[in-house]
Amino acid sequence: MAITASGLYVATWLDAIDATQLSLDMSLATHKLALFSNSITPDFNTDTAFGVSPYDANEVYGTGWATGGVALSAAGTGGSSTNPAITGGSGNIKYDMDDVIVAGTTLTNARGCLLYADALAGNNAICFINFGADYSTVAGTFTITWNAAGVFYIDVTP
Repeated sequence: MAITASGLYVATWLDAIDATQLSLDMSLATHKLALFSNSITPDFNTDTAFGVSPYDANEVYGTGWATGGVALSAAGTGGSSTNPAITGGSGNIKYDMDDVIVAGTTLTNARGCLLYADALAGNNAICFINFGADYSTVAGTFTITWNAAGVFYIDVTP
C-alpha cells in the first residue's frame, strides 16, 4: 500500500452532476483537510468518503491538527480563512485557495491530505493530494503550499 497519486473522486463528482444532485459547494470554508500516512492507497474510482475505508485508519493528527482534520476556515495564516474559490477561463475550471499554514503542530509522517465535504452528511471525498514525501513537525508549523495552477483544475475542452 502506498500513496502514489493525487486525484478527484469519481463518485462524488458524478453525484454532483447526475440526478443525485449532490450539493457540493466548493466555495465553502467548512470543508476539511485530513492528513494520512503512506499506509493507505487511494482509489479514485471506488473511494467515497472520510471515515470509510481506506480513510478510517492511518490518519495523521496530533497537537494543532485534530482528528478529522482542520476546516479550511481555520487552516490559513493565524487561523484566517484559506479563501477557497472556483474560477473559469481558457477552457479550464480551477479550484484554488490560500496556502494552508497551521502553527503549533506536532505531526508524524503525513504523506497526503484528503479534502472532504464535512458539511455533507456523507463526508464526501472531493480530492486527495499526494505530498510526494513524508512530512513531520515538532511544535512547528505545518504548511501546504499549493501549486500556482491551483489545488486542482479540470480541462473542459475536448
